[in-house]
Amino acid sequence: MTPSHVPGPVALGDLLGLPGVDARLAGAPAEGVRIIDVTHDSRQAGPGVLFACRPGGRADGHDFAPTAVAAGTPALLVERVIDLDVPQVIVPSVARVLGPIAAHVHADPSGHLKLLGITGTNGKTTTGYLLESVLAAGGHVTGLIGTVETLIAGKATEGIRTTPEASDLQRLLRRMVDAGVTAAAMEVSSHGLALARVSGTRFTAAAFTNLSRDHLDFHPDLEAYEAAKASLFTPGFADLGVVNVDDPTGRKISRQAAAAGLRVVRVSGRGHADAEVHARDITLGPTRSAFTALVRGRPFAVTIHLPGSFNVDNALLALATAEAAGIDPEAAVDGLADVTGVPGRMERIDEGQPFTVLVDYAHTPDSVASILQAARPLTRGRIIIVIGCGGERDRGKRRLMGRQAVALAELAIFTNDNPRGEDPAAILEAVVSGARWVAGARWTVEEDRRAAIGLALDQAEPGDVVVIAGKGHETYQEVGDQRLPFDDRAVARALLTGTNPVAGVTPAGGAR
Repeated sequence: MTPSHVPGPVALGDLLGLPGVDARLAGAPAEGVRIIDVTHDSRQAGPGVLFACRPGGRADGHDFAPTAVAAGTPALLVERVIDLDVPQVIVPSVARVLGPIAAHVHADPSGHLKLLGITGTNGKTTTGYLLESVLAAGGHVTGLIGTVETLIAGKATEGIRTTPEASDLQRLLRRMVDAGVTAAAMEVSSHGLALARVSGTRFTAAAFTNLSRDHLDFHPDLEAYEAAKASLFTPGFADLGVVNVDDPTGRKISRQAAAAGLRVVRVSGRGHADAEVHARDITLGPTRSAFTALVRGRPFAVTIHLPGSFNVDNALLALATAEAAGIDPEAAVDGLADVTGVPGRMERIDEGQPFTVLVDYAHTPDSVASILQAARPLTRGRIIIVIGCGGERDRGKRRLMGRQAVALAELAIFTNDNPRGEDPAAILEAVVSGARWVAGARWTVEEDRRAAIGLALDQAEPGDVVVIAGKGHETYQEVGDQRLPFDDRAVARALLTGTNPVAGVTPAGGAR
């Protein structure tokens, strides 16, 4: 990392000569134009702010250029000349250069941080929380960018998506540097990679959890999804890759990354002989897990307050990533032990009931299997799962999730997730179609999610485990074009205590 400094205004002409930016100038002269910020959102446009006219799936930023100019923006980043009397930087793809340009305007904030990126299908959020705690234990002022929340020096700030848009990300990283943050953990989604949201960002280390089916509503196939994840493990983004080689895609990525010139640390919770970091003597309990981590032959006793073998994998990956990035392993072990839970990830809802209630974000076939397998040792009775699938997302995983739910739980209650603009009954029929393939399967359908949770709690007997899956930390439900307040955790607590429904929680079934 280089010493940090406060960025000053950047001459518009300086943006034309940035590495990897193929640009030319049109429109009004650029002399005297200074840039202090970059945005793709016309509502943030104003004096000193370069407005990026980025074409998107639903709207084209070029159409909002007049609004930005009227708000005082001094220049535009465009793919075609617009009939406006302001300087215009023309590039082949606004999306591809937005990150590098924003990074330059904000004085390369990722270069002033120990930035650890995590990608993969499952486990990113938990690994991010573990890493943030490990960095703090290592003496750093920390940041976190993830699905659940964004933290700057321990304080929550508004987040937008798992991986923010390129201009938002560079501004956020600059805020972290200005707030004294020295190290941060960041979830890196496949969307963020494919849409160039992380272009212009430099990672001290990139970590890979695993890969299974997800987001095939966005990626054309599983190979494209894998390629997006693998692109993080290239010299353009990082010098170091830390990879779970228990996963077949992880083994492939580790080979590709090494061939590209990255230093690769291989991690295995299953005892792969060639892994530099692996686990042994694993003990799983209902509220905690323990294992010995061997880091290049050195043993470290690790205890985490998280159940499930997949959390052992997450903790091992966090430990390996931190150690490879220069954190003392002893401090890292302390940091892992400091995490007592992750919002919406195997989160216990305990109101004194004689059975266990877990809320989890599991929304892929593999993550549903993992949460149910982790729940099995917690019960001497049955597992009851409440689960649905989101609308306007990967349709092919619905039947697979239905099959996993009934294969690994004694009772599945299929319900709405976030139906969005789709017919909830059609989504549920697709889920049930997978359940029908499992002999002896038991399930029922209740569209209203609150009623489905209530049904599961009513059915539960002492010693059972109720898993409420799919939404985890989310505090809303998307029905049609509305985002209605709905929190699985709050609803479960209200039902368990017999209190009135939580204020603002709206039954969301029956939307057609």
